Amino acid sequence: MTEDKLKAIWAGCLQNDRKQEELFYKTLASRMMAVCMRYAHDRDEAQDILQEGFIKVFKNRQNYRGEGSLEGWVRRIMVHAAISRYRKARPVMLCEDMSLNETLLDSYRNNDLEAKDLMKMIGQLPDTYRSVFNMYAIEGYSHQEIGSKLGMTELLSRTTLCRARTILKNKLGRINTGAAYQMAG
Repeated sequence: MTEDKLKAIWAGCLQNDRKQEELFYKTLASRMMAVCMRYAHDRDEAQDILQEGFIKVFKNRQNYRGEGSLEGWVRRIMVHAAISRYRKARPVMLCEDMSLNETLLDSYRNNDLEAKDLMKMIGQLPDTYRSVFNMYAIEGYSHQEIGSKLGMTELLSRTTLCRARTILKNKLGRINTGAAYQMAG
């Protein structure tokens, strides 16, 4: 759906038209669910985040000023809903330090993985790591913004991102080793 059609539906939402609100939800739900899945442990948690996010969208509908992408505004609310849920539920935890040896992207390319495989690996990261990685690498937040939203220092955000990348590289390394073992055997 084009941005213009989405904004036309949004105009009905601004008038509290329930049918337009339902249409708006149905139009964006699957795309926003993909955003929520990046932050959630499972589909049920992602569905909860999605519902909380849309409640915030409709509750704060007057805050969208028509500047920029309406879908981008909704996406940002979904990310904030996920972060809010995360902050309420879990303290910041770190796991042991690991050294860096190659870039994540090179590892990804060398393994011939599809994006869905990488997203599954990201989903297996510890909560803090997954949130920081998603916010930085996918959503484009700065470390200062991440620190502010997650209640950590900018340095801790950088360190957590580094550790998340290391965990992902190690997972990719195990896949590489497994593939090499299968070819040799």
